[in-house]
Amino acid sequence: MAAPATPATPPADEQLLLNLLNTTPVIDGREQDELADLAAARRFLAANGQEETEREWRGLLELRPVLQAVVRGEQSPRTLAPFLAGVGYWPQATDEGLDWALHAPEGRMAAAKAVIAWDTLRVSSPGRLRACANPECRLFLIDRSKPNSAKWCSMAVCGNRMKARRHYQRAAPNP
Repeated sequence: MAAPATPATPPADEQLLLNLLNTTPVIDGREQDELADLAAARRFLAANGQEETEREWRGLLELRPVLQAVVRGEQSPRTLAPFLAGVGYWPQATDEGLDWALHAPEGRMAAAKAVIAWDTLRVSSPGRLRACANPECRLFLIDRSKPNSAKWCSMAVCGNRMKARRHYQRAAPNP
């Protein structure tokens, strides 16, 4: 028996997922928090097409460390279950067919969209959402390359640093 079809995840939700995962960058050796306060969170929510409410912000703050750990393989996807409580798709008949509307408890829509986008990527593009290979970086990437071989969040930043570090280690005289 085939699995039931689910509504497609819009590309905007994939971007929301990646942007959320990347709200704790390390800059000059110090971890930053781009959702540290409500004003910053409202800017983030607006930029990602979400409601700019305190409840949405708090929902994302709760989800973020869990989702980061799941993507890194440090926690089971089961830990995402609380963020899906009360979430569902409801069909709406239109002249063209069915439109599916996502419903979530108040203040949980952005978190629900991020979790659903994570699962959609997990199924449709296994292994392509991952943490940057630079151990000093806390960013994530969605590898869209054909061979699925991207390692760094940015070739210009992390890629160059890691390649330069390896080159230096190979070229350095052994004591």
